Amino acid sequence: MPTAAEAKAKPRWERRKDARPQELLSAALDLFVERGYAATRLDEVAACAGVSKGTLYLYFDNKEELFKAVVRENMVPPLADAEDMIARFDGHSSQLLRLCIHGWWDKIGATRLSGISKLMMAESGNFPDVARFYHEEVVSRGEALIRRIVERGIAMDEFRPVDATVATRVIIAPVLMLMMWRHSLHACHLDPIEPNAFLDCLVDLLTRGFEPAGARSC
Repeated sequence: MPTAAEAKAKPRWERRKDARPQELLSAALDLFVERGYAATRLDEVAACAGVSKGTLYLYFDNKEELFKAVVRENMVPPLADAEDMIARFDGHSSQLLRLCIHGWWDKIGATRLSGISKLMMAESGNFPDVARFYHEEVVSRGEALIRRIVERGIAMDEFRPVDATVATRVIIAPVLMLMMWRHSLHACHLDPIEPNAFLDCLVDLLTRGFEPAGARSC
């Protein structure tokens, strides 16, 4: 990894070459979110990034590989951060659940990245290979980390015994709905939802629902 001084010392054309993959990924993310997977064309991605289509092919073989790179670059790192936080956290499991839900919203839901979730909901049936990739890289990993929190709470007697797999999907569903809302009716300024109030209410309901009999979690 070059230092800032070394980067400045490079010829301008070389610095530009180093930046091209990131420029292509940023342009691709914008177009995937705006137009969807099927309607996004590689020549348009290249044009938005300020390079030729031939240059794009130096880095990505096809649209599927470009989409995978967008997901791996932008959506996988927050999952790794959450996994690390869960491993190090030593407080109450309800607090951990709150941190993960709000953290996902801050890093994904409230950003243009939430449009990728909408894209997958709308188009996965037409692109099964892309859907399988997204499920393995994002969905399964996201479910696994939420399930870890639920199982942690049960093991520490902070949550009452529940089916952790079913509970995980119940937890994820409202967050997914909020992301879909952001890219549909909310975009039309219809019946707006205040995200933080929504998520606080969700966490409160979950926390009270998980409480062991006769206990009050924080």
